[in-house]
Amino acid sequence: MTGLAEIAAPAWPARKPRLLLVDDQPLHLQVLYRTLSAEHQLFMATSGEQALKVAREQRPDLILLDVVMPDADGFAVLRQLRAQRDTADIPVIFVTAHSGEDIETQCLEAGAVDFIPKPVNPSVVRARVRTHLTLKFQSDLLRALAFIDGLTGVANRRQFDERLSIEWARAQRHGSALSLILVDVDHFKSYNDHYGHQAGDDALRRVAACLREHVRRGTDLVARYGGEEFACLLPDTTAEDARALAQQLLEAVRLLAIPHHHGGIGGVLTASFGVATRAGASRPGWQPAALLGLADAQLYEAKRLGRARVCAAVLGEDAAAG
Repeated sequence: MTGLAEIAAPAWPARKPRLLLVDDQPLHLQVLYRTLSAEHQLFMATSGEQALKVAREQRPDLILLDVVMPDADGFAVLRQLRAQRDTADIPVIFVTAHSGEDIETQCLEAGAVDFIPKPVNPSVVRARVRTHLTLKFQSDLLRALAFIDGLTGVANRRQFDERLSIEWARAQRHGSALSLILVDVDHFKSYNDHYGHQAGDDALRRVAACLREHVRRGTDLVARYGGEEFACLLPDTTAEDARALAQQLLEAVRLLAIPHHHGGIGGVLTASFGVATRAGASRPGWQPAALLGLADAQLYEAKRLGRARVCAAVLGEDAAAG
């Protein structure tokens, strides 16, 4: 049985944690490198501008940031990190030759998670880095769990709604295609009635795993939309490609061969698919709800025509029934 217990495996990732070391003095960087290189993947920067560039490109798990630098001090760099969405959540430890309660208070009030005085003690550096990486990974896990469906392990409705808005805005900016597939398990009420809710839950988990197996790109999203419905959000995917994928998913669900002899089609559990595509620029006034509404209409049409089929349409064009 899968669910949150399996998803919430260890907070510490299998890969080496990624650290960004920022100091304008190469000697200080060498000390930190020798201290941390055995257990971490390290990136280095010698200026505030370079640090911001590396942080955006590499997305480190933790930043060790010198306070005093010639182009921009650590406080200015931290403000810019917090102002950018891609780097706002990266924890920062200040490392500085200044000492005393005033500078430590200033560092913590600026938003740093910790303060390490120079010259650094390697054992202290390793211990504090380990502590803050653990806290960071635990926080990441909790955020991820807030967007995961507890039964099936795919994204939940909250994550789907957020990603739909993000991908719609991105498609609007770039004039790119965006496709959506809504999936409804056919005759699921009768399946639950005859096989029991435990079997129904297991069936939903198997269907979700099947969808996730075939929707493979890192930019795509498989989500539980509600009840026995799922959604596949497909950025940069044309109408033709989305329809072809929906056909593959239809056959893949059928090939699971989950017995359904009480209302199923062909004696097995099947699903119906509604596909909608926004092709290039949208019309004025269109919102993400337009794509969702069109996919839902196509799903309804697939069910009306007998279920276990794909119906597809492009926003602003006539529907193409499967």
